[in-house]
Amino acid sequence: MSISSEPKPLGKQVTGSLHTLSPIVELNVGGEMYTTTLSTLKKHPGSKLAEMFTGQPKLRTDSEGRFFIDRPGTYFKYILEYLRSNQVPTQCIQDVYKEALFYDIEPLIKQLEDSPQIFGELVARRQFLARVPNYSENIELMIRIARAEAVASRQSSVIVCVVRTEEDAARCRDALNSLDMDKKSVVKFGPWKAVPSISDLLDCIQMDVEAKGYKISFQPHVAEKGFRFKSHDFFYKFLFTWW
Repeated sequence: MSISSEPKPLGKQVTGSLHTLSPIVELNVGGEMYTTTLSTLKKHPGSKLAEMFTGQPKLRTDSEGRFFIDRPGTYFKYILEYLRSNQVPTQCIQDVYKEALFYDIEPLIKQLEDSPQIFGELVARRQFLARVPNYSENIELMIRIARAEAVASRQSSVIVCVVRTEEDAARCRDALNSLDMDKKSVVKFGPWKAVPSISDLLDCIQMDVEAKGYKISFQPHVAEKGFRFKSHDFFYKFLFTWW
């Protein structure tokens, strides 16, 4: 009687204890294949990566029996290199940092946070934006307004009011009252108590909207006649280009 062999089904749950596994481990990380050792993967016992390979199995395997991790495989090589030789990556810093956070490799996280790219983002820019009231919500509001006005258009615009101080905020309210337009369509940023300027905030707005995949530019808003303030004191037009 012949015995037919069938391929191992994709996503088969591993059974048994990891203590019985070979010290050599094959991995499939988001479609990228890696070979390493259990000791390398468990180098930092408190990490999520180490926990995946400690005690009872917590991973599935692919059709070839390799442990499968559903994460971007491109950046896992940098994680693995750090585990093997303590080498902190100098490329793809932002993406490797996200993976280090996911795998909860604390020493790598701390070293990456000391890099200029992450330090500048977390300590400088993000700390500034945390002092700008409703910053993230206003970014989403800008996008909603721009999308609503994009019907049958190549471009749509959003008027933004930026004020740095409470005094400017009061003047902006007066200016808004003299605008011949729908006040609800004006997105207001500020005031804030931090060193960065209005120009710095405008750059942040553009950076964060572009990070969401939109093509955007901005310029001072030219007000209608009869406007009681110079428009470039507070108002800017952000232009979304769709095609």
